[in-house]
Amino acid sequence: MDSLSPAVARPGYDFARQRAGIVHFGIGAFHRAHQAVYTDDAMAAGDGDWRIIGVSLRSADVAEQLNPQDGLFTLTERSSDRTVTRLIGSVASVIVAPQDPQAVIEAIASPDTHIISFTVTEKGYVRRPDGSLDRANRAIVSDASAAGPPQTIYGFVAAGLARRKAAGLPGLTLLSCDNLADNGARLARLMSDYLTDTDPALAEWFARTCRCPGTMIDRIVPAVIDDDRQRVAASVGLDDRGAVITEPFSQWVIEDDFAGPRPRWETVGAQLVPNVGHYEAAKLRMLNGAHSALAYLGLARGHEFVHQAIADPELAGLIETLMRSEAAPTLPPDSGIDLGAYADALIARFANSALAHRLIQIAMDGSQKIPQRWLEPLAINQQAGRSTPATLQALAAWIQHVSGAARPVDDPMAAQLADLWASHGADGIAAALFGTGGVFQASWTPSAESAQALQAHLDAARN
Repeated sequence: MDSLSPAVARPGYDFARQRAGIVHFGIGAFHRAHQAVYTDDAMAAGDGDWRIIGVSLRSADVAEQLNPQDGLFTLTERSSDRTVTRLIGSVASVIVAPQDPQAVIEAIASPDTHIISFTVTEKGYVRRPDGSLDRANRAIVSDASAAGPPQTIYGFVAAGLARRKAAGLPGLTLLSCDNLADNGARLARLMSDYLTDTDPALAEWFARTCRCPGTMIDRIVPAVIDDDRQRVAASVGLDDRGAVITEPFSQWVIEDDFAGPRPRWETVGAQLVPNVGHYEAAKLRMLNGAHSALAYLGLARGHEFVHQAIADPELAGLIETLMRSEAAPTLPPDSGIDLGAYADALIARFANSALAHRLIQIAMDGSQKIPQRWLEPLAINQQAGRSTPATLQALAAWIQHVSGAARPVDDPMAAQLADLWASHGADGIAAALFGTGGVFQASWTPSAESAQALQAHLDAARN
């Protein structure tokens, strides 16, 4: 710390004296630029003992970045007119779960722990296309049978909660910070289903003592590459392997329903509300829906970054239509959100050329994202008799993307989607995905008019 540039702001508290009160699964760049920052601010404002023990379910990369740095890393906010860097002290350490599964369980079972939080992406919840727990998944089967160390969030949380129950400790708050519609209730349902299958007594204890508040999270956090790290090193005077880069904007809306103590996040910018549903739906359908559209349509037009795609006049008009005319009308008029101003702000954020947000990063795991970002609003609009040309054009671009014809597909359903393309071809793929009996039928089945429009876009992509 003494060797850092004086321009880098330091934590406003003695982080080395703080105990850990949060266990976080999925300690990637987004968590470090969002929840870890709010928690750092809360401790600087006087809250104690809320440092974070990070858990990586697979890769050791973040542990190898942060543990040699005592959990410290820099956060850089970039906009077109200013760059600000600060040191974050809220992360205590990172455990690589496959290397030390018992340490993860012990952290959950610790009397100091009050919150388990998650940014494991949509696929980390191991769900079927209809949103239910995928009980046939190999890792879920292994965890449920106790054939070895836990592999999923459910196996680890269940093992930790079982120790807490046996020790007479209180339940915990499970805080999903992922882009899932109704994420708190969904996590509660999935966790309850897993426990009911594996330990009914623990399932009853979980329902009685634990809470799963809903959340809405919003901050654009691009993946950091070597060039970014070199720029940060030149700025701060030290090599920071855990550096994260983000935009100045940040939002966190949390349902005020905790099982026990929590940081006073509301004093440092978070919003504690009775229900996050309206905020969550607006963000999923307008921001995330537009991001996914920019990703698939932008990649198809040769763009690499979000700011390049939104500068494309044809794409900019389509995104305006998607947000204002197709996503916004699916939200309740009494949401209390100025949706026009929200769309204006999103366009400005997308255009931030100081933030190199790669479209291919957004395009990952599309099969897990499109149900809440596109298919749910498509179903609502269809029921209301509203047309959705922009969303259908984006959906066609996703269908074309997962064919794998232009680039490798990074998606947990990549093999299944490739098989569907091989067996049905361009003329039948849309029906295989969304028609009666299709993979995503539970989320949306197109009308004859929508099916025709979707096929027309696919035909145009071949010509």
